[in-house]
Amino acid sequence: MNYFFHIGRYFWMLGKVFARPEKHKMYIRQLFREIEGLGINSVGIVVIISLFTGGIMTIQFAYNLMNPIFPTYLIGLGTRDVLILEFSSTILALILAGKIGSNITSEIGSMKVTEQIDSLEIMGVNSISYLILPKIVAVVFVFPFLVVLSIFFGLVGGLIVGPFVGVVSLTEYIDGIRYLFVPYYVTFSLIKSLFFGFLVSSVPAYFGYFVQGGALEVGKASTRAVVNTNILILLFDLILTRLLLT
Repeated sequence: MNYFFHIGRYFWMLGKVFARPEKHKMYIRQLFREIEGLGINSVGIVVIISLFTGGIMTIQFAYNLMNPIFPTYLIGLGTRDVLILEFSSTILALILAGKIGSNITSEIGSMKVTEQIDSLEIMGVNSISYLILPKIVAVVFVFPFLVVLSIFFGLVGGLIVGPFVGVVSLTEYIDGIRYLFVPYYVTFSLIKSLFFGFLVSSVPAYFGYFVQGGALEVGKASTRAVVNTNILILLFDLILTRLLLT
């Protein structure tokens, strides 16, 4: 029953989040701050993780395709498809749930336990919408760009590591990237990124807004937020894959 209570309160919160804003200029100003804080500041970790992951994938595909009956260009093809279909959308969302999600929960949770949110309510401000809506819009807006960035740098990582360690030549790797490319895979990955961006921003915001207690409870709420967000990401990954790839 506690599970259904949280679901109901989560959707109640979303109803308040998307209520009509009082002052649009205030929300737009806050939106740009959130895009910088939650999106642009995540570019570095996305690039680093994608570069190393692309290189690791290339080596692993080369190891699994050592049989001479498999053409070497399949290494580039495998790296490309794994990055597009799964890593740069789902795995990256799981990683960013830890960075972005914990940031959102701790920020809103700290305001909750220090009664700053109560002050906003006393002034007549819709605190849920003011605090959470810019975060949701910013993360959903930025996530597709981070996915495209991850795909690009993942392929660059494979391009650097593959020829450097001698598992595939530069020409064969590029041929594999171009071989049997399906543009819909990119569309599929971007659609998933929109759903995951919404989960990564709204679920941690829920746990932060309804935290009770002190600093210790804020830390526990951050942990619960990341765990539940990761579970929901995997659940929606399964659902979206079944719906969009059949």
